[in-house]
Amino acid sequence: MSVLSSEASVQAGLAMAWYCVRSQPKHEHVAARNLRRYYGFEVLNPRLRFKRCTNRGAVWVTEPVFPSYLFVRFDWLYSLNTVIHTGGVAGVVHFGNFWPTIPAGVIDELRTIVGAEEIRTVEQTIKPGDQVEITGGTFDGLKGVVTRVMPARERVGLLMDFLGRQTLVEVGLDRIVNTNGRYAAQLL
Repeated sequence: MSVLSSEASVQAGLAMAWYCVRSQPKHEHVAARNLRRYYGFEVLNPRLRFKRCTNRGAVWVTEPVFPSYLFVRFDWLYSLNTVIHTGGVAGVVHFGNFWPTIPAGVIDELRTIVGAEEIRTVEQTIKPGDQVEITGGTFDGLKGVVTRVMPARERVGLLMDFLGRQTLVEVGLDRIVNTNGRYAAQLL
């Protein structure tokens, strides 16, 4: 590959652009950190923060929006090898000799959605009539229908089938997960 002058690379359309970079499995954060810290590249690694059911109850987890992928802005002609050989990076997405770029408008929209911290928090909305599953504690794994929400006490009233009859119980909001699939995204 011959080295073009900066002006020639701009004319050839190879100046600074956004590219999709593939990370090593579960190393998106490592690749993003290394690309920023050691080389000063502009990086976008959008992530979601949400509650997930575990045997310990509902816990907050943060996961990438695009597992094993992130977006990096660099000059393809001069920085491709640097990006490819950065710790945590598996490669740059390409199709043969075609290296697709991501339009800046798409990156701007993603940044608007995830904010400066690159994390979008997804909160559950619980309201009467929702079907929920209890996580952790005595009723772990049981399902019920929300009859009332008590935000001041951080509890909900549930109607459950328990021991062959319908029973009303109160459960902490941190112990339930909405099984209706309704979520309201909010930035915290």
